[in-house]
Amino acid sequence: MLEQVCLFESGIDGYHTYRIPALAVSARGTILAFCEARMFSFLDHGRIDLCLRRSFDNGRTWEPRQILIADGDRTCGNPCPVVDGDRILLPFCKDSQEVFVMTSDDDGASWSESVEITESAKDPIYTYVGTGPGHGIRLQSGRLLFPSWIDEGSGPVPTEPWRRSNPDGVTVGGVQSSYMIFSDDHGASWQHGPPVEHGQSNECEVVELADGSLYMTLRGESLECGRGHSHSHDGGDTWSEIVFDDRLPQPGCLGSVIRLDDTVILAHPSDPDKRAKLAIYASTDGCRNWPASRVLCPGASAYSDLTIADDGNILCFYEVLDEDELKVQDANGLARGYAKLVLARFSKEWIDSADA
Repeated sequence: MLEQVCLFESGIDGYHTYRIPALAVSARGTILAFCEARMFSFLDHGRIDLCLRRSFDNGRTWEPRQILIADGDRTCGNPCPVVDGDRILLPFCKDSQEVFVMTSDDDGASWSESVEITESAKDPIYTYVGTGPGHGIRLQSGRLLFPSWIDEGSGPVPTEPWRRSNPDGVTVGGVQSSYMIFSDDHGASWQHGPPVEHGQSNECEVVELADGSLYMTLRGESLECGRGHSHSHDGGDTWSEIVFDDRLPQPGCLGSVIRLDDTVILAHPSDPDKRAKLAIYASTDGCRNWPASRVLCPGASAYSDLTIADDGNILCFYEVLDEDELKVQDANGLARGYAKLVLARFSKEWIDSADA
């Protein structure tokens, strides 16, 4: 069983591009699909608003779009929701410099004023911060954990690919690393950990395994190796050395991870040369092996986020690219390559039946 629906289409409702998907399921079963609404271009900077759509039937039908955050020409992005009982917390960033959190106690129908937590969430030496993107998690201990990443460079972080040179030949962007922002008191106060391993990764997601340990999937700095992973046995305070797995080829892109009972589900583009072939993997041995896999989107595809609906189906909210549009400029001289954000619903059996 595979069902798919387009939730956001670039160029619609006054926005040039919709990107950066994130999912959450409330305690009452409401599905919340967040994303960035980029006003004037596909670029990571400029005016970017945060928006939301909700579903009350496990992702089959959806309410109209809500604009959650719009702050003039500022960049408001990197949504990273997590559910804590009846409350939904949504960390996000402004201008990739400041970290804020807003909350909802009514399944996303209304939201609190955003509260800045920058001082607690990042070290002042970090020149760039990104919460998530994708979802955060609530551990069995009650800790709220938001996988995040930072840059310690001295200049603006470029768009893809990382560490590229500007027209003057000066390298922009510095040392990127994954790290954790967390709260042990339901968001009343916040802390952050050290980089997982300096300069080896950036965007990441975390899942808590059945034994209480944590598995992190990471976007690596090097595009010549497979997807990275790291483990924690102390609730995310410390992490093991990052290992890159060439059994999981990737082009340098955000991936997502979630647990369904004793099975861990992983999603990321699997073409090592470009953002394409979004694949879904399944592991039943604590992420040591991924024997079951299936390509969800064989064409150009990029960021994704996973969650589990109340009916037991897996939801994957992901970016679809139009390769032809990447070659065509709009009236402003900018390509509209990121075409839409799609929500896929499928069962674990759909993954397992790939070779049937």
